[in-house]
Formats: sequence, structure tokens, C-alpha cells
Amino acid sequence: MSMTSAACAPSASPARPPDTRSPFVRLTELLAGVVPAQAPINLSIGEPQHPIPPFVKDALVADLASLGRYPAGKGTDAFREAAAGWLTRRYGLPRPVDAGSEVLVLCGTREGLFLGAIAAKRFVEARRGPRPGKPAVLVPNPFYAAYPAGGTVADCEVVYMPALKQNGFLPDLDALDDALLARTVALYIASPANPQGAVADLDYLARLLGLARKHGFLVFADECYSEIYTREPPPGILQAAGADFSNAVVFQSLSKRSNLPGLRVGFVAGEAAFLQKFLDLRNVAAPQVPGVAQAVAAAAYADEAHVEENRRLYGRKFDLADQIVGDRWGYVRPAGGFYLWLDVAALGGSEAVTLTLWREAGVRVLPGRYIARDQADGSNPGADYIRLAMVQDEETTAEALHRLVAVLD
Repeated sequence: MSMTSAACAPSASPARPPDTRSPFVRLTELLAGVVPAQAPINLSIGEPQHPIPPFVKDALVADLASLGRYPAGKGTDAFREAAAGWLTRRYGLPRPVDAGSEVLVLCGTREGLFLGAIAAKRFVEARRGPRPGKPAVLVPNPFYAAYPAGGTVADCEVVYMPALKQNGFLPDLDALDDALLARTVALYIASPANPQGAVADLDYLARLLGLARKHGFLVFADECYSEIYTREPPPGILQAAGADFSNAVVFQSLSKRSNLPGLRVGFVAGEAAFLQKFLDLRNVAAPQVPGVAQAVAAAAYADEAHVEENRRLYGRKFDLADQIVGDRWGYVRPAGGFYLWLDVAALGGSEAVTLTLWREAGVRVLPGRYIARDQADGSNPGADYIRLAMVQDEETTAEALHRLVAVLD
């Protein structure tokens, strides 16, 4: 697909109503009735399959009594101190994160990323006053579905920023004009990015934060994949912020870092004034997080050995991709995350190739079109790609990649 300069500009949805259903619902419909020729291997969903950390059981048992009490909306002191300490250590921050005012527990990051847009609109408009035009929420394209869903419910215009290969699979900040930024209440950025694995460097994050401070909006940094990387630890938005966390908000989770997607514990941290308003909303609209789950999470943030082992296992699977996939379909080992993002435009595009792989190889992948939105010019930044989640064991991963090459090469 040819990418013109117009395709690089941010855009609201085109006139045709977008399909806003879950990408996995759409995938199920696409493959319905198709019987695979080989035993199925599921690489479509980013659900970690590595063993859970060994300390989880003991931490659960030690805090069972907390199930007899309603948990505080903001989180336990122990959890918030553990999260604040981890952030400070991990990013080498110039001052410690204040556990009392700069961290809130989340029931996984999805609910926080969704509700955050509602809180951002209220907070930003109260602080800077009304601006001309409808409030806007900016999201990368492709995107995690919670981003635009939150913006829509907050009654904001959702503006999609194409994350294209020519810009390192990150939104082009030069394409954001002052008129748009003046009415922006929140801009979502994922680093490492899902699905491309792109990592925003400190200069990029600092420039983004500078725009946020100039125009008065919040940066919502989704850093859930921060601990899965190839070489260097990805920098974070609080690292770029220095000692002043104004306009900076980070979302973190244990799902990928610690192989605990079912625990449903994450946190949000950053500007204290915003977090107080966010807490006000969450206290009436969000699920509370069980204290026993927070106890497990606190133990997880105090331990790095299991994280290093997790990263080693993903590294071995990307070694397999290097060997088996090679340079086919634009494959380059990503800087972070655990996905392959393969360019199959020459083979018919994302949906056609997804069908072929399921029918002939039994390999279930996700069409890139389903995690991206059509731009106003009709282009779709995900239409040429398929996403593969490298979450299975090494033997299964190798088998899936060999099948993929055999069918598509």
C-alpha cells in the first residue's frame, strides 16, 4: 500500500461508520466455519503463557484475611509503596515517586486507560478553561481498543495518529497542528508499542511532554510492555519528566511483566493533581482491587529475578523468529514487546492471509486491520499486516513459524 503525506496526518474516522467491536470478535466471525488442515496453534491474543512466579501462592495465603474487608479505592499502602519504589528504581528518577499522592491501584490497566479519558476531560477543561471546538483525545493508529473507547464515552473527538513504518511506527509529532493540540485533553502513547514493538526514546518523550505542557493536555503513557525488550530497557514518561510530573501519567500492569494477566492488578502514576480527580471518579465508577491481589502485586514489584527469566524466554523465541522467518515480510526483531508485525500486502493483506494461515496451517493470527482504524483518506495503517503473539512455548512457537513460512513463502 502506498503511503502518501496525507496518510501521515492525524485523522478522525472517515464518513463510513467504523466497526468498533472487539478485534477478537471480528476474528472469530472471519474464521467461522473454516476447518483448519492442521492442529490449531493460537498466536492471535497477547495472553502470556509462561509460568507464574513461584512466590504468588505464599503471598496469596498470607493475606487471605483481607478478603473480609472492602478494599480502599486508592489501593493499600503496601502496594502503592511497592509500585512507587519500583518506578523510582526502574527509571532512575531524580526523586522518589510519592506513594501517597502519585500512585493509584487499578483493576488491570484497561479500566484505567478507559476511565482516564473521562477524568482527563474534566480535569483539563477545569484547569485551562474552555477552548474552541470539540475536546479531542489522540490515539496511535493501530491502537489498544480501550483508548478510543474511553475518548468516545468522554464525548471527545477521537483523532487517530497513524504510526507508520517511515516514522519508526510511532505517531509523527510534526503532523499535530496547534489548533488540534489546543483542544486536546489527552494523548495516548504506547511504548513499547502494541503491535509493532517500537520504542520511543527520551528525546521523543520529552518533546511530547513539552507539547502537553505548552497546550495543557495530559500524556497517557501505556508502558505495559516496558519489561519485555531486546537490548536496552525502554525509557518511560516519568523519566522524561524529571522531577516535575506535571502532565505526565503512566499506566503499568503485571500481566506482561510477571505473567499474571488473571490477577487484574496494575497502577497509574504521575501528576498528583490529576490523580486526585481520577480517584474521585474511580471511587464511584470503578471496581475495587482485592487486598490479597495487591499483596501478590507488591511481592511481584519487589522481585526482578522472575522478570529477567521472563525476558530470557521471550528472547529465545525471537531467536527462533530470526532463524525461521529471517527477513521475510519485513520482519525486524522488535525493540520491545512480544509481537511479530509482518507485512503481507503482497499476499493479499491482513484478512486474506489470516484466513489462509488458519485454513492451511492451523495458525491463528490477528489481522492488523482489526486493531487499526480507516483514515479519512481511506487508508488503514494495519491493513497490510498480521500480528503474531509470541506467547506459546518454544516448541509450539517454532512449529507455528515453520508452518507460516511453508504456507506463505
